Amino acid sequence: MRVVSLVPSLTEAVARSAPATLAGATDWCTHPAGLDVVRVGGTKNPETGRILSLAPDLVIANEEENRAPDLMALRAAGVEVLVTEIRDMPQAFGELARVLDACGVTARPRWLDEAEEVWSSLPQPEKRLTAVVPIWRRPWMVLGRDTFAGDVLARLGVDLVHATHPDRYPRVPLEELRAHAPDLVVLPDEPYRFTADDGPEAFPGLPCALVSGRHLTWYGPSLAEAPRVLGRALRAARP
Repeated sequence: MRVVSLVPSLTEAVARSAPATLAGATDWCTHPAGLDVVRVGGTKNPETGRILSLAPDLVIANEEENRAPDLMALRAAGVEVLVTEIRDMPQAFGELARVLDACGVTARPRWLDEAEEVWSSLPQPEKRLTAVVPIWRRPWMVLGRDTFAGDVLARLGVDLVHATHPDRYPRVPLEELRAHAPDLVVLPDEPYRFTADDGPEAFPGLPCALVSGRHLTWYGPSLAEAPRVLGRALRAARP
């Protein structure tokens, strides 16, 4: 079995569970550390010719992270493409199991059991908070309805201000974001890399939590430690 992954979190899942099968991954596939496979470009602009040269039995993709024309081109060349759709935690675990099964993993990996156990045993939050969660600036874009990251935060007691917005990733003027006066502004380091010097200054007077984008948006081995890592960052913003 030869697999090419076009999704960083799924790359990590396959590399941890069936490393010998992984033949290629995107330039953005940074985990596990030291991953040594052929790089095939970005998630939005994969080099289909290089992918085909690897003669994969399977290409793993995601309906949100990857572009339909690229996946259609691979299928037209005779490659099997598995496309995942992940909008919440239960769907993440179901799709991870499907991907690993497609990659020939016969024994359920321990990290997957650990991740499910961690998320199923979370205590009820003592207090719920409201949050604006920017994912881009210039223009400002935030998490809206029906997103995996939104479900992650909701399970940690953080409700999105824009959870009922018609768009999943609405563009909202900065002045409007400030006017909501949320309990918290959550600033991940991907897809836009918010930092202590780039992001919090736009929300004077509001607590800002700088969080790991990998733990907020990735569905894979990082899920096992995500509640602890994210919880610590959220608490630090509201001492």
